[in-house]
This record gives sequence, C-alpha cells and structure tokens, in this order.
Amino acid sequence: MQRVGAVLAPAVLLLLLFLPLPGLSPQAHRLAGVLGAVVVLWVTEALPLPATALLGAAVCVLLGVAPAKEVFAPFADPLIFLFIGAFILSRAIFLHGLDRRVAYAVLGLRWVGARPARILVAIGAVTAAISAWISNTATTAMMYGIGMSILATLRGSDERRAIDPRYPAALMLMISYAASVGGLATPVGTPPNVIGIGFIRTLLGVEIPFFQWSLVGVPIVLVLYGFLCLYLRAVAPAGLSELPGSAELIRSERAKLGPWSRGQRSVAIAFGITVVLWVAPGLVALVAGESSAAYLWLVRRVPEGVAAVVGALLLFVLPGKDGRAITWDEAMRIDWGVVLLYGGGFALGVLSFQTGLAEALGRGITGLLPLSGSFGLLVASVVAAVLLSETTSNTAAANMIVPVVISIAQAANLDPLEPALGATFAASLGFMLPVSTPCNAIVYGSGYIPLGRMIRWGLVLDLVGIVVVITMVRLLAPLIR
Repeated sequence: MQRVGAVLAPAVLLLLLFLPLPGLSPQAHRLAGVLGAVVVLWVTEALPLPATALLGAAVCVLLGVAPAKEVFAPFADPLIFLFIGAFILSRAIFLHGLDRRVAYAVLGLRWVGARPARILVAIGAVTAAISAWISNTATTAMMYGIGMSILATLRGSDERRAIDPRYPAALMLMISYAASVGGLATPVGTPPNVIGIGFIRTLLGVEIPFFQWSLVGVPIVLVLYGFLCLYLRAVAPAGLSELPGSAELIRSERAKLGPWSRGQRSVAIAFGITVVLWVAPGLVALVAGESSAAYLWLVRRVPEGVAAVVGALLLFVLPGKDGRAITWDEAMRIDWGVVLLYGGGFALGVLSFQTGLAEALGRGITGLLPLSGSFGLLVASVVAAVLLSETTSNTAAANMIVPVVISIAQAANLDPLEPALGATFAASLGFMLPVSTPCNAIVYGSGYIPLGRMIRWGLVLDLVGIVVVITMVRLLAPLIR
C-alpha cells in the first residue's frame, strides 16, 4: 500500500491539475490536486500522516493556492494549544502513575472481586473514564498491561481449562473498544473531537465550549459503553464464577503503588484546576445564563486552550519527585505528530472554503446522493465517517470528512451542524480491524483475539454506534446552539 501510494499520489496530483474542471477558480483547481494527493497519502500511509499534512500545506504555497501566512495560520489556532496543554497533562499523569493508581483502585473494589463478569465491566469503565482525559492509545497501552496480568494468572491455574476461550478475547477488546468510546466524552478525549470542533467554529461560526460538548458526548459514551458491557458479557461468558488469583494480583499491584507521592498530588491539583476551568463556563451558564457577565468573561478570557496551557504550566511550578512535577525534556515527548496533523488538515479544510472548492464539491456530491433532508444527510455523514475510519486513522478521517460534510449541507441549504457533529463523533468508531485504530492494534497483538471474532464483534459495535450517534446528535444537538 505504501508503494502504491508513493506512485499514485503524484499521479493524482498531476491528473487533477491538468484535468479540465470547469467552474473552479485557478486556486481551487490547484487545491483539488493537492487534496487528491493528500487523501491518497493518508489512506495508503505512504508517508507518516503528520508529514503528509505538512507536505500538503507546503505544496499549496508552492502552487500559489494562497500565501504562506494564510496557509500556515491554522497551525497557530487556539485549539493547537488545547492539544499541547492536554498532551502535557496526559504525559504527567502517565509519568507519575496516577492513571494506574485510579485503575487499580477501581479494580480493587470489593464489588469487583475475582468475578470475571464484574472484572470485564470494571476494566471497561476505568478505561473509558481515563480515555476521556488522556490519549486513547496511551490508555489502551496501560490497561493492556493490567488485562494481560490478570489473564496471565490463569496460565498456572488448574482451572485455566474451564475458562471459555472467548473471555480473554472479550477482555482485550473491552479495553480497546472502551478506550475509543470513552474518548468521545470530552473535547480533549481524542483528536477527532478537537478537529471537528475547529471546523465547526471556523466554517460555521458555532462555538462549542467544553461543557456543551460533554452534554452530547457523555450520553453517547454511557449508551455505547452500556451496550458494550451487555454484548460482550452475552457473547463471551467466562465459564466459571471466579478468576483464580486475579483478586490477589490486583491487591498486590495496588500495594506496590504505595502512598500518594508528591508528584501525584501535584499532577492531581493541576489536572483538577484545568478541569474546573474547562467546565466552569458551562456551569455558570446554567446558573446565571449565557448573557451574564461572569459567563462572557470566562468565555473570552479563559477559553479551553488557555485553560489547558495554564494547567500544563502549573506542572512546572508544583513540586515533583526530583524538583518539578514535570521537566521540559519530558514535556517535549508529547505526540507532536498529532499537533502537526491537526494543523495541516485544518489548513487544507479552511483553504477549501476560502477558494470555493468546498462549495463546488458539496454541490457535486449533493447531486449524486439521494438525500432526504437534514436527517438523510446526518445518516449519510455518520455512515461515511465510520467506513472511512475503518480504512484510515480516526484523525485523518475527521480531517477529510467534516469539511466535506459541511460543504454538502451548505450546498443543499441544510443546517450543517448536525451532520458535522455526527461525522466528528463517528470518525472514532472504527472497531472492526486491527489497522482501524492503534487501540485495536495493541490488543490484537495479545494473541487472544482471532481476526474473525474482532470483525464480527466490531461490526456489531459499528452498527450500534451508528444508530446511537445519529439518535443522540439528533436529540441533543440543540443543547449546543
């Protein structure tokens, strides 16, 4: 696929540049060639995704689509700093083991014990809750180790043959699926959320504060997680009432964590202050209204990006094990690739509207699709985003689908907010294949998951996810306006 992409991308670029495209301005015509090549490179991963995003922006300048100052302006968008601040906080949580402390605290509850069904539910709940705040991939990697430790206790047990072979697969997939689902709860839970919010704000002029997003995201997570628990428990029974040794393992691992360290307390304070700043505008709006002076002050002075930066900077002030709660060397190890990918994808999306390419594309697609009003477009947007997320990264899928959905809605004289929200949420619903998300790839490497089982179970979750996203967006989108 990479070799195919390396050959196909420049061929697509040249083809679109020399192909007559009536009705497009010269800038839109050139941008169409760049976008075609970028999509090929993203789908085939012939280049790293962030490198492709940077390449697309640079080629736009070289071809005269827009001046460099306009092309690279999205790389300084306030949401970029939301990414950076949230990633530094996530790094500190991981470094000080605060996530493991939370995980073992929940798994060590007396209600959970050694009962396999309850362990399945608890490990999914912990994964989803942590994933709402830090990287889905990092959450999966951490919980994967915990899940593998639990399953490893069965290897030396006389009762290991009594375990249904579907249960280990369900435990691993619960970790992956819950991480992907949990990321929908907050704007910082997964990069596609921030990407969608950015396009909606820039192209539609609709601000979606942290609290308002969660009013839609949290119900989606609760419903999908509830279904996930019921479904996996039904299709993958453990075959015995208790997992031998699991309770002892969890207790011993929790004991190894020891008392709260100074660094953990500092990270918890910084994270808590950040969350308060994120949700404060929404709470003030509920109490005093959106026209109150307090609400307007918070929205203008402490937007989400500033709150994330404030929380991250507190880590350099608060004490840690060897001085500060985080060092600059550690902070530099965040995923800068996602930041660059967001900036490049956002730049291409904004340029498509500025040049008129998005409008032309929307009109063309509108004429091909059998749309039946806003609900039909919402359904089409969610289904298309899920299919795209199965073949490419969730981040790239959001970059590709959201601006196109907005342009289609505008071309059809429909409200673009609902389909844009639906596409944003659905871009994180790739559950069928190991290559769909890094979360799936991590747990597939455990050796417990037959590919056919992942496809079957993932397909069911994809279909249910489509229905849930469509229903919740349709019902709750008015809360955002």
